[in-house]
Amino acid sequence: MAFHPEDRGKLKGRKVAILATEGVEEVELTKPKKALEDAGAHVDVIAPKSGIRHGKIKAWDMTDWGDQILVDVELSNARSGDYDALHLPGGVINPDHLRMDPQAVAFVASFVSERKPIAAICHGPWTLIEAGAVKGRTMTSWPSLRTDLLNAGADWVDRDVVEDRNLVTSRKPDDIQAFNKKMIEAFQRAEHNAAA
Repeated sequence: MAFHPEDRGKLKGRKVAILATEGVEEVELTKPKKALEDAGAHVDVIAPKSGIRHGKIKAWDMTDWGDQILVDVELSNARSGDYDALHLPGGVINPDHLRMDPQAVAFVASFVSERKPIAAICHGPWTLIEAGAVKGRTMTSWPSLRTDLLNAGADWVDRDVVEDRNLVTSRKPDDIQAFNKKMIEAFQRAEHNAAA
């Protein structure tokens, strides 16, 4: 189970952005999205135009291509001011493309500068490194990002989920239940200041 029944309604009225592109790890987008929606949040999947085909992005499912995921907003039309929080799913392909996209990095950096909560799982923290968000933070990730995060000034730990101020990070799909719970708690505590 990726959703805790006691979280129902905790995010009512909140608006959450999920930034992803082709190659996103399917369960790291779909399960947190469902948990956020079950908690009452309005969730938009946002993607750069380069990754969108027929209004969708193609997900990765562990070892092969997975389902198509509907995109709600093209990145060029998205503003951090319209959202209360941000989720960055992983997969290897997805964050590798996003961290090379100046518009994607700027979008993430705007959440950082506005001190809005950000949740990232697996390889998702790669984009946080590019956005200058990890120095001095205690974080976790997929193990192969450990050196990247240490080099960027983070304190890397091997735990299922870690919260440090407005950042929530997690390691892998097996940790999604703990990740979702901590993400919803962090997003609930955030100041609700999104545009209507």
